Amino acid sequence: MKKILFLSLLAVICFTACQQKGGRNTTVGNYFAPVDSGVQVDGIKMVTVQTPSGKFRVWTKRFGTNPRIKVLLLHGGPAMTHEYMECFESFFPREGFEMIEYDQLGSYYSDQPKDSSLWTTPRFVEEVEQVRKALNLDNSNFYLLGNSWGGILAMEYALKYQKNLKGLIVCNMMASIPAYEKYNGVLRSQMRKSLVDSLENYEAKGMYNDTTYQKLVWNEYYCKHLCRLPEWPDPVMRALKHVNNDIYVLMQGPSEFKTGGRLLHWDISNRLNEITVPTLMVGAKYDTMDPKYMEWQSKQVKNGQYLYCPNGSHLAMWDDQQVFMTGVIKFIKEVDAGK
Repeated sequence: MKKILFLSLLAVICFTACQQKGGRNTTVGNYFAPVDSGVQVDGIKMVTVQTPSGKFRVWTKRFGTNPRIKVLLLHGGPAMTHEYMECFESFFPREGFEMIEYDQLGSYYSDQPKDSSLWTTPRFVEEVEQVRKALNLDNSNFYLLGNSWGGILAMEYALKYQKNLKGLIVCNMMASIPAYEKYNGVLRSQMRKSLVDSLENYEAKGMYNDTTYQKLVWNEYYCKHLCRLPEWPDPVMRALKHVNNDIYVLMQGPSEFKTGGRLLHWDISNRLNEITVPTLMVGAKYDTMDPKYMEWQSKQVKNGQYLYCPNGSHLAMWDDQQVFMTGVIKFIKEVDAGK
């Protein structure tokens, strides 16, 4: 009985939200209507993507149906998972937004080929484009939201395929890894000298996997700049458990604190003015990314806005959740309304 009452209440809430907030012509019936024929699998769809090394499948999961607002989420890493972005499930559906979670190739729920030549930004961009086509997203409804590495991927996608976008949301990612490295130095300079000396000692020996080094980075950096909640949420912990370290290290480097992979020299700061689609840049006070730089980015794109999370870190979607979600939802609604 309690379950029936809960489902009924959920339907009423979603119906009201769809009518008043995110989809003026959407009803509860067609919001929850199945998109694919055959056996229903709770919105999960394995999308086949073509790569230089052959065909592989990537995992996607759709929540709801809204012909005007479809948000594709790009997780960070590289090679984390959609799991740490599950918090959007508590916000977007009740606004009537259609949202799609997605594990990029190499991530836990998708195929994980061993060919290292696949792990390049241009190849990932083409993957996103194939996912877009498979899910029938277009410039009348397609919003791309990327966090961290997902922000890199979102900006690179926009530079090549913005004709397919209705809106772009870049969360907690600077447009330049060299600039990020410089800001990383600023954060390190704020740490006590004994800690910095210890970190540098381990790094000089390449001991990034040493348990003591990992504990220092976790306690002194991750808990202050990655996620500031006293207890990290289960979706975040699952994503960390499922990260593909081979791809992460190859592209990012040994840790969030020490870059050194294929992305080391990535910089599109001088190309931001090429992005003309409505764009929201999200920064946070305690982020690993410079919030002032994020604000600067919002002024470089042709049609940009800036959202500042005063209590947030790199995962501001969690530790400054109300500010983050309220601002992102407001942006999507404004774009949808033609503002």
